[in-house]
Order: sequence, then C-alpha cells, then structure tokens
Amino acid sequence: MKIIHILFLFTFFSFTISQAFVNDFCVADLKAPNTNPGYPCKPLASVTSDDFVFHGLVAGKTNNTFKLGATLASVTNFPTLNGLGISAMRVDIVEGGSAPMHTHPDATEFIILVQGEFTAGFITPTSVYSKVLKPGDLFVVP
Repeated sequence: MKIIHILFLFTFFSFTISQAFVNDFCVADLKAPNTNPGYPCKPLASVTSDDFVFHGLVAGKTNNTFKLGATLASVTNFPTLNGLGISAMRVDIVEGGSAPMHTHPDATEFIILVQGEFTAGFITPTSVYSKVLKPGDLFVVP
C-alpha cells in the first residue's frame, strides 16, 4: 500500500515541476516575454556551447564618488543563468574606494578577492561580522 502512495506522489509532482527544474539548464529565450518564473527556455536544438560562456566581466569605470566600478552578468546579458537563481558581478575598487551599504533580499553575496586588500562585512540586528580579505580569500554574505 505504501508503494502505491509513493508512486502517486512522484507522478503528481512530476507534472507540477517547471521545465527549468526538470532540465539541468534552461537557456533563456530573450525574444519571449519574461514571466514570474523567468524566461521560457530556448529550444534545445538551438542551444550551443557559446551559450555557456560569458566574456563581459571587464573592468568597470571607477571615476565616481565611491571609486568603484561594476559589471554584471545576469539573465538579460547571459541567458544561461535563467532559472538558476544566480548572477555574477565583477567589482573594481581603487585605493580609497568603498562599496556603499546595500542589501540583497533573498540572495547571498559571494566575494572572491583577486588582487589587493579589502575589508568585507555585514551587519545583523545583534552583530557585526567583518574581515580583511587578501588575494585568494572568499567571503560569504548570507
């Protein structure tokens, strides 16, 4: 009797899962409208190896108040990120620069320091967490 229930639940859930969760990837069809769960998938027959490479994380312009330049890879310029719940950003900060306080609701920030030294941190209602990062260090902001 238990086996029948398990098979029923598996069959039920398999019909309620979106295509992005059935496949390992869902390259966005940017010509279609963006919907609540994301863009519809590009037909698999038109997906190529080029869809999985992004060449746009170049140095950003740092001639601003924060002395910070940023370039972003998100679903609109890197369609393979569709449905994965991630994006990537390159941030360049010149000496004396800083990143303004900001939030990422329902997202995690993952910092990889490539060059220089940088103090990274975050605050909660009860604590402050910060660390001076050196090249090769990783820091997670939940």
